[in-house]
Amino acid sequence: MSVDVRSPAPRAGVLPFAAISLCYFGFIGLFSPYAPLWFQSLGYSTFAIGALTSMQSATRVLAPYAWGWSADHSGRREPLLRLAIGGALFSSFGFFLFRDYAWIAAVCVTLMLCTAGVVPISEAVLAHHVSHQGQVDIARYGRVRLWGSVGFVVVGTVSGFVLESAGVERFPLLCSGVLALLLLAAFQLPPPNDPAQAERVVKGALAVLREPVVAWFFTGTFFTVLAHTSLYAFYSLYLASLGYGKGAIGLLWSVGVAVEVAWFAFQGRWVNRLPVHGWLALAAGVSALRFAAIAAFASDVAVLVFAQLLHALTFAAQHSSCVAVLSRHFPGRLRSRGQALYTVLGYGASGVLGGVAGGALSERFGFPAVFWAASAVSLLAVLSCWRALVLDRNRS
Repeated sequence: MSVDVRSPAPRAGVLPFAAISLCYFGFIGLFSPYAPLWFQSLGYSTFAIGALTSMQSATRVLAPYAWGWSADHSGRREPLLRLAIGGALFSSFGFFLFRDYAWIAAVCVTLMLCTAGVVPISEAVLAHHVSHQGQVDIARYGRVRLWGSVGFVVVGTVSGFVLESAGVERFPLLCSGVLALLLLAAFQLPPPNDPAQAERVVKGALAVLREPVVAWFFTGTFFTVLAHTSLYAFYSLYLASLGYGKGAIGLLWSVGVAVEVAWFAFQGRWVNRLPVHGWLALAAGVSALRFAAIAAFASDVAVLVFAQLLHALTFAAQHSSCVAVLSRHFPGRLRSRGQALYTVLGYGASGVLGGVAGGALSERFGFPAVFWAASAVSLLAVLSCWRALVLDRNRS
C-alpha cells in the first residue's frame, strides 16, 4: 500500500501545527541541555541531577497513553491539548517559588506529565488534517514537522547565548516563556472536523496492537529507537573523551539536524519508491551501519560527518514512515492512542532501558561498546521491520 504524497495548496489551518511543533521541540531544545546546568547552580549533586533528568523518560512510560486514551474517548482533542500545555505552563511557575530538591522534583514530574500529552494529541490532530482518503500526505506532514527540528536548534542555540550573558538563573523564565508561546499556538488550532471521532470504535487500541503486523512494527520501532539512545545520551560524551572540542561536537550535531530538516522538506519526492515498512527496514539497516562506523572510526572526522548525514534516513525517514503506519492502523478515535503507544513503546521504554544499559556498558567497556551494541540492536530492528513488511504484503 502506498502513501498519499499529493500536496494540495497550503491551508492556513495547518500553520498552527507548525507553530506547535516549533515551540514544543524548542522547549525540548531548551530543557534538555540547560536544565542540568540550572540544577547544578542550585547546588544539587550529579546523582540528584541525573535523577531529575531521567524523569522525562520515566513519565513517557505511561502518561502519553493516558492522555491519548482521554483524547480519543472524549473526542475533545484540541481542548485536552490546551489543558496539557496550560498545566505545563502553570507547573513551570513552581520553579520561581522554592529551590529545595523535593519541591523542584515535584515540579519537574508535574511538568513532564503535562508535556507528555502534547505529542500524541497534536500529532493525531495533525495527521487528520494532512490526510487524504485515510492516508497521511507525507509531503505535507514533513513540511509541518520540519519546524520542530528548526525550533529545537534555534531555541536551543539562542537560549545558550541568553543564559551565558544573563546567567543560568534565567532558565525558569525562558521555560515559562516558551510554554506560553506553545499555549498561544494551541489556541490558534482550527475547530475539529473529524467525523470519525463520533463513530463507534470497532476495535480497541490494544486489540490492534495484538495484530501481528502491528506488533512487529512496534518491535522494530522499539529496537530502532533503543539503538538511537546511544546517540542521544552518549555521542557527545564519546567525542569529548576523544578530545573533540564543544564547537566541533556542536557542528557535527548541526549536520544531523540539517539533513533531518532537508528530508522532512523534500521527502514527498521519493517516499513512494518503497512501501512504508520497507523504509523502516532500510532505516534500521542504515542505523546498524551508522553506529558501527561511529564505534570503529570516531577519530576520523570524515566518517563522523558521513554518519551524521545518515540521520536523514535513520531518524527523519523512519519517523515519517511510523506516522504513516500509525495513521493506517489507528484511524479515527484510535488515532491519539496509536500516537501514544508510539511514544510509550518507541521512546519511553527504550529511553529508560538505553540510558541504564548504555551507562553500564560505557563504564565497564568504554563508549565504543555502546555504539557496537547499538549496531547489533539495529540488526534486530531490521529483522522485526522485515517481518512486518512481509506480513503487510501478505495481508494486502
